[in-house]
Amino acid sequence: MSAGGIGRRAALVLPPALATSRAAAQAGEVDLLLVLAIDASGSIDADEFRLQREGCAEAMTHPAVLSAIAAGPRSSIGVALVEWGAPGGAATVVDWHRVEGRPSAEALARAVTEAPRSRQSWNAIGDAVDHAAALIARAPWPSREKVIDLSGDAPDMRSINPVGIARQAAAAQGITVNALAIEGGRPGLTSTYEETVIAGDGAFVMTAETRADFARALRAKLIREIAVRPGGAIPA
Repeated sequence: MSAGGIGRRAALVLPPALATSRAAAQAGEVDLLLVLAIDASGSIDADEFRLQREGCAEAMTHPAVLSAIAAGPRSSIGVALVEWGAPGGAATVVDWHRVEGRPSAEALARAVTEAPRSRQSWNAIGDAVDHAAALIARAPWPSREKVIDLSGDAPDMRSINPVGIARQAAAAQGITVNALAIEGGRPGLTSTYEETVIAGDGAFVMTAETRADFARALRAKLIREIAVRPGGAIPA
């Protein structure tokens, strides 16, 4: 048998796990698809908005977050940024970036801080979840882990698609919806988000006591989301 024939035969009998891993590598699979969905509604003034954007940039380039990414099987995640507020008006302000080390994380951070603010109003959380789920569905890389990371300072108010329906639809697509409640002058928002926003395996809410606490809370939240493994296990 020729060498070419041996090679073709060997390719036919690759173990299933190896064949799957090679296919995943060719497809550019990432460990996590993550949509950061931040509140840009009318209740967020310019200074508060800047703190949110800077908090996202700081969190994505923090050494602990980069270490969590590097510890994954593929050492890479996909991240996009969505702003929400107006009914049906959620907007993708930073499209998908593949983060696989400090240079790519810094490129994402620059995109986050430099993107123009979208025009939003009210608090349409259900429509934000719908938009983020659709964004995940057309991501350029496959991933077993899919997360919508929604942050805000108020409950759902005027969604075209109620948040209860939107979160159930996202969970049915294998997406986990987590939340970051910016309590500020609205105590009890964490409980509201627990009851009405989060969905999917291992979903949770993190609390930022004030807008200035946003970066710290988001960083802790990202580490938890990135470190999760299939089945919901979180390594020490």
